[in-house]
Amino acid sequence: MSAPPRAVAAYYKALPSPQRETMLAMRERILSVIPDAVECIKYQMPTFVVEGVPLCGIMAHKRHVGYYPYSGRVLAQFPELIEKYGGTKAALHVPVDKPLPKATIAKLIRARRALG
Repeated sequence: MSAPPRAVAAYYKALPSPQRETMLAMRERILSVIPDAVECIKYQMPTFVVEGVPLCGIMAHKRHVGYYPYSGRVLAQFPELIEKYGGTKAALHVPVDKPLPKATIAKLIRARRALG
């Protein structure tokens, strides 16, 4: 896996532990699902874009790491994930020290891609 672009790397570098490690683990899992993704900063968070479409973003918060599928229609399909992790229509609130499993990330990305 290649290093993130400079602005994205700076975002990760500025994070405290354990958010940094959780975010980097999620980055690795996201890129294993969508290896052709371009990484950039959108809405002040690392975002993964394929063919011009942002498929997900991740953002560190004090008490959680947010996973953003860039569509409120994605998480509406998975109420069990909102129940398990907490969150809003727009984001899952992942524990700061427990990254989302790769299978969950893959399911969320497939759902986002299906929306176009």
